[in-house]
Amino acid sequence: MAANAFETEITETAEALIGPWRQPRQMLQAQTYDAHASIHDDATAQKLGFKGGTIEGPTHFSQFAPLGARLWGHAWFETGCLSAHYRSVCYEGEEVQAILSKPLPGTSQCQIQMVKRDGTEVMRGTASVGEPHAATALEARLAELKPLADPVILRDVKVAQTGKRQTVRMAFDQTMGDLYPFSLRQKLAVITENSPFYSGADNPWGRAIIPMEMLSVLFQYRSKDDPLPAKGPAVGLFADQEIRLIKGPLFVDEDYEVEREVVALSGSRRTESAWARTRVFDKAGVVVATMLLNMATLKDSYAPYEQEYRRLYGATR
Repeated sequence: MAANAFETEITETAEALIGPWRQPRQMLQAQTYDAHASIHDDATAQKLGFKGGTIEGPTHFSQFAPLGARLWGHAWFETGCLSAHYRSVCYEGEEVQAILSKPLPGTSQCQIQMVKRDGTEVMRGTASVGEPHAATALEARLAELKPLADPVILRDVKVAQTGKRQTVRMAFDQTMGDLYPFSLRQKLAVITENSPFYSGADNPWGRAIIPMEMLSVLFQYRSKDDPLPAKGPAVGLFADQEIRLIKGPLFVDEDYEVEREVVALSGSRRTESAWARTRVFDKAGVVVATMLLNMATLKDSYAPYEQEYRRLYGATR
């Protein structure tokens, strides 16, 4: 008899499932890429106008897992999908709450939201299982994007660029590189919603499964071995992210292959964004999961941005 997936206290109303208030932990203070610190480092973040090092977006995905499991059962771990637009940053010590609006009868997709105590919205999007036959939050967002105009940082990045396949694996005590300087065991010690499914065989699949927030780590940790030809050094942050399980769950100590493709380029007043879709294959070559990630690079973090903009476009922005 498998253990219950979660012991999380969930408040249920007629319209929604609501999780408890949690304080996610910041584990990326020592993260480096391109030989420099990241937005998760206090000093770097403060130079860019943030109060301190920010909590990485997918950390929040864990708070939705008990809600998805309550609504959809084991199907959540096999074909669950979270599709989210990050609306504001979160700092260690702040409390946040996950809210999942119940789907309409006969549908398998619903709205999700995370908020702070003061009502600030941290993220919004959709959750679903299987084939929801409706656009996810990010599929809808992609369809409305305007192409990136006058790129500087991403001027050498092209839509449809595809990287080489990479083999990835996550073991309990494996430090996941410069991008993720911690192990799964260290994460499970502080994860907001732990589960016996994550640490052993006491689940329907007979093997420890990887939490959804750590799938982001698994899919990304070798990305700098085959980077996009973006200009740098510059600081980026996750602005949108969707993780979809197709034939899950994914297991600890199992080899997978990942392949990334640039599917869109977009921008804002402060950022240039490369949207990449990662496809994840098992050892039989079957696609078992995908991730859509918008890595938004802060223009002000690239020192020669204004100079290069004038050189490329003959004007100031």
